[in-house]
Amino acid sequence: MVQPAENIAMLIVHHLNNSRSQRILWLLEELGTPYQIKAYSRDAETSLAPPELKAIHPLGKSPVLQDGDRVIIESGAITDYILRHHGQGKLMPVPGTPAHEDYLQWLHFAEGSAMTPFLLALYTARLGDAGAPLQPRIKEQIGSFVSFLSASLGDNDWLIDNSLSGADIMMSFIAEIAAMQGLGAHFPNVLAYAKRIQARPAWIAAATKTEPYNFHLK
Repeated sequence: MVQPAENIAMLIVHHLNNSRSQRILWLLEELGTPYQIKAYSRDAETSLAPPELKAIHPLGKSPVLQDGDRVIIESGAITDYILRHHGQGKLMPVPGTPAHEDYLQWLHFAEGSAMTPFLLALYTARLGDAGAPLQPRIKEQIGSFVSFLSASLGDNDWLIDNSLSGADIMMSFIAEIAAMQGLGAHFPNVLAYAKRIQARPAWIAAATKTEPYNFHLK
């Protein structure tokens, strides 16, 4: 991690273990941007975030980014904020270009669409037989979204102009969870994508600070 210059406020990431805030740490490591981790642990029985996070933001969710007096929530907004304010042109296509429009779509797709059926699968599994009627539709949606990611990647290493960008930062968790659920057998390029992400020195540096991480493809 790069040491901060004198008199420059350091970013603080309010990080919940085994959560999507892992990718924000990866992003900051890729940029070499100074940051601090304020770590929180899930409840051992419910896996929910602790109430202490509500002292930072009333929704009590992670990630939360603090930059001086500014508090930013939502992974896509945090990624966009970091790249615009601290990225110095890295990991983001030039605004106004077709590549930038594609990049923005992936930033929103990761949480706006792709994550939803994975969460539904998690929640409905706790309902037992009551949740069974929803499972076929949930599985269909998961397959559809991972198939879309696979087709978009094709033979490329990265999503936008075959160069690492914030789009890959945001989609990393989708690739990881798909791989953990065995979907790599059907979409080998998505599995390779997740492994490529986790082989990057910056990803490893972030993981070293937060291990154990349940989505680490060891």
